[in-house]
Amino acid sequence: MNIENYINQIVKNAKAASRIIASANTATKNAALNYIAEGILSSAAMLKSENEKDITAAQKAGLSEAIIDRLRLTDSRIKGMADGVRQIIGLSDPVGQLISGHTRPNGLQIQKVRVPIGVIVIIYESRPNVTADAAALCLKAGNAVILRGGKESIYSNIAINKILSAALEKAGLDSRCIQLIEIIEREAIDYLLRADQYVDVVIPRGGEALIRAVVEKSTIPVIKHYKGVCHTYVDEFADLRMAEEICFNAKVQRPATCNAMETMLIHEKIATVFLTGMAKKLQDAKVEIRGCNKTCEILGRSRLLTATVKQATDEDFYNEYLDLILNIKVVNTMDDAIAHMAKYGSNHSDAIVTDNVANALRFTKEVDSAAVYVNASTRFTDGYEFGMGAEIGISTDKLHARGPMGLEELTSYKFVVFGNGQVRK
Repeated sequence: MNIENYINQIVKNAKAASRIIASANTATKNAALNYIAEGILSSAAMLKSENEKDITAAQKAGLSEAIIDRLRLTDSRIKGMADGVRQIIGLSDPVGQLISGHTRPNGLQIQKVRVPIGVIVIIYESRPNVTADAAALCLKAGNAVILRGGKESIYSNIAINKILSAALEKAGLDSRCIQLIEIIEREAIDYLLRADQYVDVVIPRGGEALIRAVVEKSTIPVIKHYKGVCHTYVDEFADLRMAEEICFNAKVQRPATCNAMETMLIHEKIATVFLTGMAKKLQDAKVEIRGCNKTCEILGRSRLLTATVKQATDEDFYNEYLDLILNIKVVNTMDDAIAHMAKYGSNHSDAIVTDNVANALRFTKEVDSAAVYVNASTRFTDGYEFGMGAEIGISTDKLHARGPMGLEELTSYKFVVFGNGQVRK
């Protein structure tokens, strides 16, 4: 196969299809989405069978259990994919929405109207549900999309794409609106990232290495987040039982996600009483703890722990582990906690647990992250959880989108001007 020709044909097809999907009405797009949801549910056995091929290959390759968990399609996750697509059906179609409008003194009526971006390339790793989520969101927002999943999920992605193509055709839409790169050669990405004549934006989803490689090679604008180094700060005024539940959820529920907590910060006034029980619960869940000097000192006196707490290095605090590993640091003040997040964090998701309203409000103002939480787990930074149906990714950029990217974030705008013969003097 000539890879360059293969990619050239895909991007040209996408450009042609983008003009068609941009003018599709809401009813037609929703019909296609409904066919996608139905197809996912009715093909559950086929999806699990193809997914098992990916799981087997991942196990042979020695990938971590956390990564394999990201790969796995269970009945509940397949249902979750379908539910996410159906939630998108219920959302307002952003295309054509009037963002703002005003009339000039000369009588010109100027409107700012939401329009599709055009052709979007999404490059992602591991999680095959991204294939359905990304395709459904781009479709509803009137965009053509080119999907390039990781080689570790190739069988699952091809299976999902067959469902997507069949749904588009059933709804009377051009199947080229959603295309999957079905080859695993990395050379395909290189050609894709230079197709700026046809592609409007690239959105990478995955590890920091992938995103930096995309940014380095792309001649197309990239919306990115490099990593999710998320923090939870347990304030001196925290409800400690609530704090324990929030921190445990943020680290353990799904550690291989970008919104999982990587560092827990604890005010020194409650550190001794909070840490011992919290650390025991974490270790029982097989979490490896890496602590600052004060953390190691406090936990070194505990007889409840079954493993030695490792000394955290400065480099550890920059890490996105995506695994059952957690940094813990005791801080003297909330100022120290906020400064730590500013230095080591990635502006993704950070939380405070506190009953002090002033501290909560100050935290939300001073922490410069895409999502800032008060008394809730960082695991909620997710398009589905935010009511967007699903997400295309979570951006830590400030242009053009920030945080979970739903339908509105997959659009641009244009100015529509109505006159009655005005000419400029």
